Amino acid sequence: MALDQASMMFLEALAKPGAPAIHESTPAIARMSGPILAGMSGKGPDVGSVENFKLATSDGDEIRMRVMKPEGKAKSVLVYFHGGGWVIGDIDLQYDNLARQLCVKTQSVIVLVNYRKAPEHRFPAAIEDSRAGLNWAAENKQQLAGANVPLIVAGDSAGGNIAAVMTLRARDHGGPKIDYQVLVYPVTDCDFDRPSYVAPENQLLLNRDTMIWFWDHYLPSGDRAHPDASPLRAKDLSGLPPALVYLAECDPLHDEGAEYAAALKDAGVEVELSVAEGQMHAFFQMANILPGFDVGVEYVSERINAYIDNLAEG
Repeated sequence: MALDQASMMFLEALAKPGAPAIHESTPAIARMSGPILAGMSGKGPDVGSVENFKLATSDGDEIRMRVMKPEGKAKSVLVYFHGGGWVIGDIDLQYDNLARQLCVKTQSVIVLVNYRKAPEHRFPAAIEDSRAGLNWAAENKQQLAGANVPLIVAGDSAGGNIAAVMTLRARDHGGPKIDYQVLVYPVTDCDFDRPSYVAPENQLLLNRDTMIWFWDHYLPSGDRAHPDASPLRAKDLSGLPPALVYLAECDPLHDEGAEYAAALKDAGVEVELSVAEGQMHAFFQMANILPGFDVGVEYVSERINAYIDNLAEG
């Protein structure tokens, strides 16, 4: 299936003469697109409450955290790690809108972790910061939700990478117990030559050159095959929480996401794999920009709700 019409029109509008591609710019310039897209998305729905605070990192720095609570009784605590290639993205921008949507649609407490970005803070800073944010959410889960509700990790793209790594870290380092993982077109490997990576029709908002640029800022040297960077390379994926893996059809990351879902299933993990037809990478953050966002957030929320309900019945 070809890229949908709305995405094609959006890309045409972005294609201004003289505008540099992300991989031809600097991180500072690339980050300037965030407020523009956030302005197009708007605020998002009202939630019960929003709290902002700072959390200390393992090396004495601080990261910003945001907690959104729904009106009424919370059904889960969901820790969301935003995308942006570990270089761009922010909890103040489009991800505030997405978090509000998830808060309302899943009746969950949403915890946003504004992990530090590369190249100023390279691997493993994002992983260590996210681990600190996850541990905080787990330690305060009862207080946040008012009950012993499920703990969920979720993220898209680089955030999906982080969410996957968090499940491995939790399994191998004494918790916390994660009940469910939602991986939206996650980065799972450091191989740039899979068929979906090199397919001409997938060189869209995200392309192969841009992913190489992101990786070069995040982990320019060292072991990119380490499971904390490429979870698909983990020797053992057994014992991880049930997963929803939600991919975009027209995406360089499609194949590695599908391979990760298959590897999880082969390891005995309960996996649901779904592909958003006609959608490109980043559609899941495009509230009020691409109609695929509305379909996507409804689908993800439905699957989260189904998991929580089934867990309660069991």
